[in-house]
Amino acid sequence: MKPHAAPLAAFAIAVSGSAFAENAGSSSVTLGSAYIVPKSSGALPVENVLTSVDIMGSDKIEDKTVSNSWELLGQMPGIQLTETRMGAESGKVTFRAFNGEGYINGIKTLIDGVPSNVNSGNQRFIDMIFPLDMEYIEVVRGTNDPRYGLHNIGGNINFVTRQGGNYKDARLTYGSFNTREFQLAVGHEQGNFAQNYFFAKQDSDGFRDHSESDKYSLGGKWFVTDDDETMKLGLVARLYHHEAEEPGFQTARELAASRTQSAEKNANDGDDRDMKHLSAHADFQLSDDLSLSNKLYFNSYDDDRTVTFTDNPVGNAPRQRRQWNERQTGVLSNLTWRAHEMLTLDGGVNYEQQNNEYRRSRYNFGIPTDFDAPPARVQNDDSYTLYNTGAYVQAIIQPIEQLKIIPAMRVDKFSGNTNISSTNNGVTTTGKASLQDYGWIEQPKLSVVYSLTPDINVYANWGRTFQVLTGSTAPAYLTAGQATYKPSINTGKEVGVKFKPFAGSEARIAVWQQDATDEVANMPSTGTTVGLGETKRRGIDMQLSAQLNDQWSVWGSHAIQEAKVVSAFTAGGQSLAGKEVFSTPRYISNLGADYQFNDAWRFGLQARAQGDYYIDELNEQGKYGGFAVLDANVRYQVSATTSLDLQLKNLTDYDYEYVWYDNFFWPEGDEQAMFSAAPGRSGFISLNVKL
Repeated sequence: MKPHAAPLAAFAIAVSGSAFAENAGSSSVTLGSAYIVPKSSGALPVENVLTSVDIMGSDKIEDKTVSNSWELLGQMPGIQLTETRMGAESGKVTFRAFNGEGYINGIKTLIDGVPSNVNSGNQRFIDMIFPLDMEYIEVVRGTNDPRYGLHNIGGNINFVTRQGGNYKDARLTYGSFNTREFQLAVGHEQGNFAQNYFFAKQDSDGFRDHSESDKYSLGGKWFVTDDDETMKLGLVARLYHHEAEEPGFQTARELAASRTQSAEKNANDGDDRDMKHLSAHADFQLSDDLSLSNKLYFNSYDDDRTVTFTDNPVGNAPRQRRQWNERQTGVLSNLTWRAHEMLTLDGGVNYEQQNNEYRRSRYNFGIPTDFDAPPARVQNDDSYTLYNTGAYVQAIIQPIEQLKIIPAMRVDKFSGNTNISSTNNGVTTTGKASLQDYGWIEQPKLSVVYSLTPDINVYANWGRTFQVLTGSTAPAYLTAGQATYKPSINTGKEVGVKFKPFAGSEARIAVWQQDATDEVANMPSTGTTVGLGETKRRGIDMQLSAQLNDQWSVWGSHAIQEAKVVSAFTAGGQSLAGKEVFSTPRYISNLGADYQFNDAWRFGLQARAQGDYYIDELNEQGKYGGFAVLDANVRYQVSATTSLDLQLKNLTDYDYEYVWYDNFFWPEGDEQAMFSAAPGRSGFISLNVKL
């Protein structure tokens, strides 16, 4: 543990009750040497309370070269990466059989514990942070985490950045596709005041033609504590800007002709994106057994995207300009009380207000599209609000040393309004509407962990989460004639065992199932809503990580999953019962090994694979999207402060691509699969300096 954090960490552990909670073991698994940042507020350490928790340490993060930080999670068990790679609209992370299409955004994203999804649930704020600024990444799977409500359907991901310490770290990278990247992280802590600063700049020409990307991120953190370390106050600020060209999706014929080309129709496609974050943090140790944590935050997201989906000259739907302006203001407050050595109580409240705008314009046919011309029509010109109030309470009950019982309850309520303006066939329609009235959404939860031996912990959990509609129009809002929707309630259950097969290893096997009522595939950017009705997701997660000796470490996982519709019908009345939820692979696997040859040389390999998936709701258009790729890395430690990294990605030059079914922008009868090719073999060399 870092010396500067030790006193506060010891105090937090004593207050939170985690010291006795650890006696019952935990079901978390760590990849790499994770430095777990102490909870300055005394809030409960997640890895000792919740089940199916995975933590990836900074040693698996800081030296990785990635185009976007969501790619880092490809090392972790059961993670599906949806690699759209359309400029700033680069991709997404999902798990537990929730896909990354943008329709069912089932994963809550947080940065330093602050909610960081956009209104639709997409994870665009992840792009603001870079590997050198991360301390660890924490993944919580399942439905038993009561801390969050909105978008926390299948679990959550928390990206925790560096705070405190004294360091000056820099990383300079050059590689394939004329990629240039510079990262600088500086920490200075003296007395009661800690400062952290970060800057990153990344430019690349991209794997495909017309894929140039230029972005930068700038951040600062300032925290002060009192002499007794019972109070901690801080401020965090980040700025991010990204300009990127979009190469466009390819038909099967275009892909076969060239994986790198970009059609002339896409020559004016691109994205200009700005994001900002500001948060204030106030943590207090009110007494030896009572702690309070507070976060006040502001997120903004401004995006101007021009996109051409097809060269179909009919109509103006394939050529669009989409402009998003979102503002989120929120507060989270958490209170933890160690009532007794056998009982710890934890509770919290949150409030978030969103003030958003969405404008979508459509353009006449042109090769390429002329986005400087007046639009043929404005499909959307909407402003809308969303208000969320939530609260939770959980108890950690330990009647005997080997047993933890964790009951919890969460409730959420939503409200909001929209002002819409839409033009169709020359007729402009305007109106106001209120958000669907879901009432108070109740989410009971229960987890149990039992230590059979010090090395074997069995666990089970049951819990409910929810999905609500998002976007600026119906059916999220009750426009004239719009039917009412209930929230989709997800009921999840899981049993598992974490054990140590041999010294230096951790393994976990879990069987899980998640049943949803009234599930909806909802795409706010296109105004498309597909009712999936009752669905069932289930799977088996198997994982192992091991430090075999001083030189060898290995890890691997295999997730078998299935997402099926139980009862639903298409708009045309065709049954979807028994159909697989589109874009959900049946398995996700990874395997890795690191070899420390000596003090100077380190070698690593990592393999990732996933199965094919159906691309349409009726499962009639074939299966696509499977892959198996191998990456390699070499590190040479030049001196105590300087090292060199060589990373080779897709070592076997495997051809794979992201695939979706375009039944929006082609004429009837011409609907077809559309492809975005992943990069082939590529290499990157980096210079690292740590002072």
